[in-house]
Amino acid sequence: MNKDTDISRTEPGDGDQLDPSRAAAIMEEAREHALRELRTSYPVLFAVWGLVLLIGYGVIWLSVLGQHPYSGPTPLSLVVLTLLIAAGGATTVIMVGRAVTGVGGASAAARRIRSLAVLLAYVGVFTIEGGLAHAGASSKLLGLYGAVVPMLVVGVVSAASPAVWQDWSTRGLGVWLVIVAAGSSYVGPVGVWGVAGLAAGAGFLVLAAVRRARERA
Repeated sequence: MNKDTDISRTEPGDGDQLDPSRAAAIMEEAREHALRELRTSYPVLFAVWGLVLLIGYGVIWLSVLGQHPYSGPTPLSLVVLTLLIAAGGATTVIMVGRAVTGVGGASAAARRIRSLAVLLAYVGVFTIEGGLAHAGASSKLLGLYGAVVPMLVVGVVSAASPAVWQDWSTRGLGVWLVIVAAGSSYVGPVGVWGVAGLAAGAGFLVLAAVRRARERA
């Protein structure tokens, strides 16, 4: 009888089950941790992308500066920009992935949807650019398109994204990128790379400084 009694005592009871309120608290704690990590990572990420735009667009601007007649960015300058964007993307994936590890649910779904939307938008952007080239579009038109349309996509997605960790500053940057993309398209196929790279890159760096100051405060 005592043996049976001891065995029954070792069987899991109601008290050993995870209380729903406790589970919810754990999930909320994980979410808050992810948000804190993202807020800490944002200044670094914004600074990285600011440098990517300043350097990458600057290299292309130097490659087209003084071209007579205009023939478009040199292959080497495009390779430099591509490598910089790849490095920025890898840094973003690593830092954001590390911050939100273990956090699922609606937040994870929103991240996947946003990433997929950006990917599909870029596929569409470069597919259309190929179609324009196939239709005989000039090098000047293709240069303007390549400089501002990808930036426009990022701006629109950033401004409209429902991501829970975004705030007014991130959305403000998205609006700024839209303004830069639209405005710089009027300065010509050479100047667009310098103006767009400087204005957009400076926007990222300013926001990085603002976020850092807020974190320290």
